Amino acid sequence: MQSKQPHQTLTEQSDSIFETIITNTPGLICCFQLPENNRISFDYLSDSCEQLLGLQKNTLMEQPGLFFKIMLKEDLARFCMMASQSEESMQLLNWEGRIWVEDWEDFKWLNLRATPRKIHGGFTKWGGVITNITQSMKEKLEVIESREQLAKISIQLDYVKEEERKRISREIHDDIGGNLTAIKIGINGLQLNLEDHQNALKDKALLLLSIVDSTFEAIHEIVSDLRPNILDLGIVEALSWQTKEFEKRTDISCHFFSNIEEVRLDSNQEVALYRICQEAFSNISKHAQAKHVSVILHCLPEHIVMLIEDDGLGMQPSERFKENSFGIKGMFERAVALDGEFNIDSDPKKGTTITMKLPMQKFNDNTFFNAEDKDN
Repeated sequence: MQSKQPHQTLTEQSDSIFETIITNTPGLICCFQLPENNRISFDYLSDSCEQLLGLQKNTLMEQPGLFFKIMLKEDLARFCMMASQSEESMQLLNWEGRIWVEDWEDFKWLNLRATPRKIHGGFTKWGGVITNITQSMKEKLEVIESREQLAKISIQLDYVKEEERKRISREIHDDIGGNLTAIKIGINGLQLNLEDHQNALKDKALLLLSIVDSTFEAIHEIVSDLRPNILDLGIVEALSWQTKEFEKRTDISCHFFSNIEEVRLDSNQEVALYRICQEAFSNISKHAQAKHVSVILHCLPEHIVMLIEDDGLGMQPSERFKENSFGIKGMFERAVALDGEFNIDSDPKKGTTITMKLPMQKFNDNTFFNAEDKDN
């Protein structure tokens, strides 16, 4: 005869299933209430309490306030705020924060996900899971720190590159420009000493002079691309000149407006504004199919804001920070490196607006110059 299996009641089966779920759930199963913002009480804690929190289950049940005591103050404040929002909306409470584990003498990152439900008396009870996310948070923070370091290195390389451009442009202007001037003077002198019948030599001299003049123009363009001398006159003059040059080059109507005639900025800020405008013009001429472009510079007591607006085709959100959008990423990184803000607002029906906002550096009381001041 077959032996009879012991019969399990429905309650025993439910308890068995519940225990199986609890045992195989990674993390701490808990059920708690928040009578007040600075108080908590636990109705249930699973056996992994000590392993996760460094506190024995019975101890925490009897002294639930210890849970708040091991939290960092800022994370505790965020927990209370999020719990209040969860109770008001009856939505999932999803909190991430740090606790201090005495046995480790170190911090541990926790994630608490709990669902609220109303109980008798109108009180709210949460049931959920607390998990250890220390490793994943460390990896996440390392990635963020690595990206920040790469961004700083990238910006530093940009600054080094700008200084090198400045040096090369001066050398080209002074050395090569000086040599070409001497050559032109020499050719003019030779031309004056040629006899009337030496027409062939005169023609060669004229050809050489035209080549020298073309070389002068090429040098001027190269120097302007490397580091325009117009920047020495200030960012207002530089942007005004750049706007006019863009209109000449592309036949796109382009206007510049500034609420101030002159402003003194840190050289890195001036270069950043100029290069961002240059990159924006390049993108507009290649992709936007715009008919009108405006560059607006607003100088305020605390900030300087540059707006570049076009009435072109606009830009899709997916195109703004795709992997090969180095120009846009460069704009963003320049702004961040100078504690500024960078934003792109684009609409197929309205075009694109690029906003660059930088904190104003106050060197002295003469940071701003109005038209009346320049005359005095």
